[in-house]
Amino acid sequence: MTFIEFKKKLLDAEISLPKFSKLIKVSEKNIQSYKKKGEVPNTIAVAVSCFVAMHQAGLDYRTIVEELQLQAKRKKGAGFAKKKNKHEAK
Repeated sequence: MTFIEFKKKLLDAEISLPKFSKLIKVSEKNIQSYKKKGEVPNTIAVAVSCFVAMHQAGLDYRTIVEELQLQAKRKKGAGFAKKKNKHEAK
């Protein structure tokens, strides 16, 4: 799915990109990066397509997704460690 098709699907599902990213616990910056690539990953395409179908069927997909209690992924590895507070370093 192209990024343009993705944006159209968001409109069909009546959800903004910031609200979509918050709902699925993926950073908006991460989703915006797909604009440069020209297309979105399959998982994002499936999610937005399902949201459209559910919305058109009168189902509240937001509540269904919120019940999943998704957690945002944290970056791991070198360079992603939390920086120490000035007071902690002393």
